[in-house]
Amino acid sequence: MAPSVEISIPNAQISDTPKPYTVYNITLRLPLRSFVVQKRYSDFTALHTTLTSQAGSPPPAPLPQKSWFSRTTSNPALTEERRKGLETYLRTINTCDDLRWRNTSAWRTFLNLPSSTLSTKSSTATSTAASGLHSALTSSGPITDPVLWLDCHRELRTFLHDARLSLTRRDQQTQGSTTITTSPQAQHESSAHAKKCLVKAGSMIGALEQGLKRQQDEWGSEKLGEGEVRRRKDLISSAKKEREGLEGLLNAMAAKSRVDATVQDKQALLESSGTGLANGGAPNNHNHNHNQSNNSRRRQGGRVLGKETTQTRELDNQGVLQLQKQLMHEQDEDVLVLAKAVRRQRELGVAINEELEVQKVMLEMMDEDVTRVAGKIDVARKRVGKIS
Repeated sequence: MAPSVEISIPNAQISDTPKPYTVYNITLRLPLRSFVVQKRYSDFTALHTTLTSQAGSPPPAPLPQKSWFSRTTSNPALTEERRKGLETYLRTINTCDDLRWRNTSAWRTFLNLPSSTLSTKSSTATSTAASGLHSALTSSGPITDPVLWLDCHRELRTFLHDARLSLTRRDQQTQGSTTITTSPQAQHESSAHAKKCLVKAGSMIGALEQGLKRQQDEWGSEKLGEGEVRRRKDLISSAKKEREGLEGLLNAMAAKSRVDATVQDKQALLESSGTGLANGGAPNNHNHNHNQSNNSRRRQGGRVLGKETTQTRELDNQGVLQLQKQLMHEQDEDVLVLAKAVRRQRELGVAINEELEVQKVMLEMMDEDVTRVAGKIDVARKRVGKIS
């Protein structure tokens, strides 16, 4: 039976860091998608040690030997030889009939594989992973399993994507208010769904963050490398920023909706007052029955009714005036809330700009240090050349 994952290392590259090192691009082809994972030779040695510990015996293929007298960053032939050896190492484990090494969490974590790609003799492991993911999604405890952590992060991205789609749909409904599908009920449903997704995303971010903090104590032999921990922290930080942005957008939309509703009620009141004055000052002789109806309404309520709303139907002129004042007061409060949200967004923008300026200064200082160190290295090389 062919493996569900195809693994290859088509090329390698040198990192753009002050201390360069070789990075091997591992290409993985799954039934539904393909992606690339970048690893160093030291990551392979850590994987080999962990696989030996978890499976009880070393993998079926050896790792390429470490060179003590040459570096891959300056020796393309050594880089190509090691690339082929590492590719053979991974492919041998992936196609081996013995499943011990592929069923370890270290193997899945190293290749960033979802738990659904486990090669087992039955569906027991898959159902166990699914139940673990369900319990992680329904509970608020920390997620300490490294593979389940990645699965939950994918679900987190799904929640954020659904929230963004709901907010986009609500914005389109607000702009196209002439269609049937853009009723206030539809807008409310879109907002509620977006809020629900953001709440789930917030709880999941907390669980992922707590699980990552406990990795040193609870993951034991499955402990991730510093680079992987740093990458997962960046994923959490990015998800936090995206969630805060979506939540701010949702609050701004809700405040705008309240302001728009207040403005519409105010316009309806003004149209009602204008229609009543026009009918009272210039009666229409061609519609005698309508005038009689207006006269009876004037005797009952003390005013001429024009375009009524549910709020003004039972009020007289004094009540309408009082209602208008109340609505204007509520509108002023909504404007203040909206102004606070705008000020908050402005403060966030200023803070981000200040942080960018600080980062820019730090990068410039780092660039100067790198240039100075490079100059010193050149001088040292010249002196070594003279000595030799």
